[in-house]
Amino acid sequence: MLKTLTAQIKEFRLPSVLTPVWMVGEVICEMIIPVLMGFIVDNGIYGSDMQYIIHTGLLMILVAVCGLAFGMLGGFFGAKASAGFARNLRKAMNDNIQTFAFSNIDRFSPSSLVTRLTTDVTNVQNAYMMILRMAVRAPMTMIIAMIMSFLLSPRIAGIYLIAVVLLGIVLYFMLGSANRYFKKVFERYDALNESVQENVTAIRAVKAYVREDQEISRFQKAANNIYLMFVKAELKLAGNMPIMYGTVYTVILIISWVGAHMIVSGSLTTGTLMSLLTYCMNILMSLLMLSMVFIMISMSSASARRIAEVIEEKPDLVNPENPVMKVEDGSVRFDHVYFSYNKGSAEPVLRDISFDVSSGESIGIIGATGSAKSSLVNLISRLYDVTEGSIAVGGRDVREYDLTVLRDAVSVVLQKNVLFSGTIYDNLRWGDKNATDEECRKACRLACADEFIEKMPDGYNTWIEQGGTNVSGGQKQRLCIARALLKKPKILILDDSTSACDTATDARIRRAFREDLPATTKFIIAQRISSVQDCDRIIVLENGMIDGFDTHENLLKSNDIYREIFESQVGSNAEADFDSKD
Repeated sequence: MLKTLTAQIKEFRLPSVLTPVWMVGEVICEMIIPVLMGFIVDNGIYGSDMQYIIHTGLLMILVAVCGLAFGMLGGFFGAKASAGFARNLRKAMNDNIQTFAFSNIDRFSPSSLVTRLTTDVTNVQNAYMMILRMAVRAPMTMIIAMIMSFLLSPRIAGIYLIAVVLLGIVLYFMLGSANRYFKKVFERYDALNESVQENVTAIRAVKAYVREDQEISRFQKAANNIYLMFVKAELKLAGNMPIMYGTVYTVILIISWVGAHMIVSGSLTTGTLMSLLTYCMNILMSLLMLSMVFIMISMSSASARRIAEVIEEKPDLVNPENPVMKVEDGSVRFDHVYFSYNKGSAEPVLRDISFDVSSGESIGIIGATGSAKSSLVNLISRLYDVTEGSIAVGGRDVREYDLTVLRDAVSVVLQKNVLFSGTIYDNLRWGDKNATDEECRKACRLACADEFIEKMPDGYNTWIEQGGTNVSGGQKQRLCIARALLKKPKILILDDSTSACDTATDARIRRAFREDLPATTKFIIAQRISSVQDCDRIIVLENGMIDGFDTHENLLKSNDIYREIFESQVGSNAEADFDSKD
């Protein structure tokens, strides 16, 4: 884990090294000042030497200014190093997330990834800042102050040493018991973010079903869980400050009492006692700072592990050593394919799937909900890998292709259509960033999106809100289809992508595909018979297996499942419920 995280320091190694150096300089300056104060009292005030007081005072000012400069430099370089480290951590996580296969993403919930990219990185950033500054400053202050104290009075310095050892033991046990609660806190953050994410994303459904009270209750429960965990952790640390300050004041009283007797006996000067009292405060305050550093490190250790998990996650799908860089055509061949989302699953999602599709064919896929229609088409562009068997595209196994080349040749319009904030042109050019305006308009005509775009005040420059919230479901589907067409794919997959369109629009889209994309292989998943009946052939899926694969007419004669779906949708109202051939 440490190796993974420290590798992200990269170009901020120099600031990371300079920060502790400046902090050591600041500590040295601070440790000189108490000695100079003692000299002023003993030699200047008691000796009535004003010139000595002025010279030593000016020297103190110079040392203080140097200490201030060192402190400012330490703060500047520390902030630069920690902020840069956090930036690199976020970049490393985001870059690796972009390489994840669907199976990798399935192992991390979106809410968990958001927490890791935000809260967890912030915790590690704060901890790194404290390590560079306080974790150097506090022990150096303690060591130098202890050395100076022993040089001035070994007897009184022994009192410090005993107090430091006792406090160190107490803090060790307090922090150890609190650490396990901090580890659990960030798991609760995932649940909180998940609640917020679902609530905001589905706010229309929340409003429509008047579920505001239930969602508020759910959020309060998640927030309360974090509160309770933090309370438990803080209770373990609640005694930290009282014990620290109680020890500080006790040691000061003991030193004052012992020091007063030593001054009376002539074995200690007043100035030396002042210096010793200052060093006492420095030593015990540095111990307090160390405890804060340990608390921050304890809190951030759980975050550091969660960040390292994302960075170290290896994508399940990788390019072969010598990948094929060209897809010859849109032909597809499934050869005894089995597939499971979980490798250890006893029951595969797809079982013994075999079929051949020629380039340019139009293939419909129909079946009951849960029959694995989406799972089947996800394998074509290698969003998942088969468990057994093989899939060939353009005559080559999909595992032989460069992933980018394969996916550029396959356009997929998924069930959940996603649009991004930006103009309609911006969204369309996800399919081809170099597409001309005319190419964008042509794709929209094929997808029957031009009819509503041209009615908008700004036309193709209309701004789309995040998630496409300012367009209807059917409009969103047609824009996503147009975006997919701009890739000029050899294979086009529509995963129930016209479900929000009326049957007339659905029919026009299918007619456009037949007339304008004759060389493109088309897979059309649908719940409506009318959406697939014009396809060259239709696959009927049932419980992850092919129950039939033939033309619409032949399936009506030979396949019970297809005929049952047809009759349930069409019945005696054929003209009203599905389109005749165009």
